[in-house]
Amino acid sequence: MSEYVKFTYQCVHREVAAFDRLAELKECRRKLCQVHFVGMDSNGIGFGNLSVRDGATGNFYITGSATGALAELTVADCVRVVAYDFEQNWVGYEGSAVPSSESMTHAAIYKSEPTACAVIHCHDSVLWRMLLDRGPTSSKAVPHGTPEMAYEIIRLFAVSDVRSRQIFVMAGHEDGIVVFGRNLEEAFGVLMRARDLPPPPCDAGRQYARAPRQPAE
Repeated sequence: MSEYVKFTYQCVHREVAAFDRLAELKECRRKLCQVHFVGMDSNGIGFGNLSVRDGATGNFYITGSATGALAELTVADCVRVVAYDFEQNWVGYEGSAVPSSESMTHAAIYKSEPTACAVIHCHDSVLWRMLLDRGPTSSKAVPHGTPEMAYEIIRLFAVSDVRSRQIFVMAGHEDGIVVFGRNLEEAFGVLMRARDLPPPPCDAGRQYARAPRQPAE
């Protein structure tokens, strides 16, 4: 069991075959590492993860847990998520790596937005502070990598403009930012445009005050 993963995970096949979008994933990850949105923190812990949808299915390929520190990604560092259950806090996957701790987060986005075919979860303290409560923002009370976060993301899609903005901040996961798009190039572009926005004035109203949690259905 990985110390970073908060859900139960079950390997249904020990091998994951090379997939068509592996080169796209590796290239995007390389660019994210260059701008330090994916990498290794001062404690030597890798951060950041990427995924791509598997065709028109609900399955997806995602980088493995704690792979942020790797200089180069291989297919063995990825898994294919083939099933998940938010209520049971469970993920089924193919591959020899451990699924990213944010697999539930990625699954909730693919479930909520059929056009989303790529997701990036990255860390950046400056951008996180700039966007916190000024764009779609998850509840600070909700921990990352949990079923509660999955339900919170589904709520954000229902009550905010996250679908059109394609980016949200994890208030309860310091520096955590998530973007998505039709492909990784689009998602990366959303992230870079957000980074290049001028900072808001200090007295700017926080128009994205979080709504109360709604009971999960």
